[in-house]
Amino acid sequence: MDIQDIKNRFGIIGNSPLLNRAIDTARQVAPTDMSVLITGESGSGKEVFSHIIHQLSARKHGTFIAVNCGAIPEGTIDSELFGHEKGSFTGAHEARKGYFEVANGGTIFLDEVAELPLGTQARLLRVLESGEYLRVGSSKVQKTDVRIVAATNVDVYDRVKSGKFREDLYYRLNTVPLRIPSLKERKEDIYLLFRKFAADFSDKYRSPGIVLEPDAIQVLSNYSWPGNVRQLKNIAEQICVLEKDRNVSAQALLNYIPNEQGNQLPMALNTGSKEDFSERDILYKVLFDMKKDMMDLKKLVAEIIQNGGNTSHIVADNSPYINQLYQDIELSSPNEPTLTIKHPSNNMPADYNYAHDAEEVEESLSLVDKESDLIKKALKKHKGKRKFAAQELGISERTLYRKIKELNLS
Repeated sequence: MDIQDIKNRFGIIGNSPLLNRAIDTARQVAPTDMSVLITGESGSGKEVFSHIIHQLSARKHGTFIAVNCGAIPEGTIDSELFGHEKGSFTGAHEARKGYFEVANGGTIFLDEVAELPLGTQARLLRVLESGEYLRVGSSKVQKTDVRIVAATNVDVYDRVKSGKFREDLYYRLNTVPLRIPSLKERKEDIYLLFRKFAADFSDKYRSPGIVLEPDAIQVLSNYSWPGNVRQLKNIAEQICVLEKDRNVSAQALLNYIPNEQGNQLPMALNTGSKEDFSERDILYKVLFDMKKDMMDLKKLVAEIIQNGGNTSHIVADNSPYINQLYQDIELSSPNEPTLTIKHPSNNMPADYNYAHDAEEVEESLSLVDKESDLIKKALKKHKGKRKFAAQELGISERTLYRKIKELNLS
């Protein structure tokens, strides 16, 4: 069976070289019993390739089970995969077969495999190495003959380095790596896919066909499609149902495509350690802000000393900076050391010595404290929305999640 036959059989649309290479790899590895790790962005069609591998293998008449590892609670995933004995835990009123027992002689597709708990990873490694497993609550060794096809939309090796995924399991699963290209890497296929989806939905809803004008085709091709094929299919369905004018212009199409912030390139550029640069950048920003604050404070204190405590005109001359100090004090956390300054009152005499009421507290110069403070302020400003807080801080959302965990801010 050649690549085009596989496309026809499994409903795959596109002529991208990257897509053809992925199909060819799946075709070659299918007759073997080797484990396959499918990587690709969410919505790029990883499950379709698991079906290709199963259907073109000697196990095609066996059971195929797709398991979303990220959707099963950690406390029950061992029972789901390996089964359990009666009374092994609360609610186990009878013995139950797991997926590895049910799919004996077939194929199990483990989607989002990087989300597996470490304990379950150890059990899975044993299945891969010897075909043996234990039901939950049992000491009797069970045998199974199952081919495992795994998939993930994250960099598993990054999780290995952070201690969240077993290195030995990674190499056992990654016997044959299969990368599915994202839609933005298949620009030549975007319009073909849209036409196919639009035709299908027009038939389904018995509505007139959709025709994209040339400027709309350009918009469609240049959009980054973070949701990949799944997002394109959803937008095609929306247009078929909601659009009254069946000749869709670019302006009409933009009503259905989410607005992208900033000027994004059609394809992502791999510029190396972007994450490391962002962390360095935020540290520089903290240092420069600290230096500026210290210079302003020195200037203010020097003026107070020179005027013998008469601060009436000093308050007027430095009102923007003093107001900023009040704002910073209000936003600071209760446990953070601050410089306590009493707000000037209009009822105080002009020669009132404000310096007398200033309580000097040693300020923390720790970069960790400053970084923590900036993250807290960004999260408060954006009402806990981490995506926008990360944009405000100039770091990736992934880095922000890691910093929140490291600094115990959650």
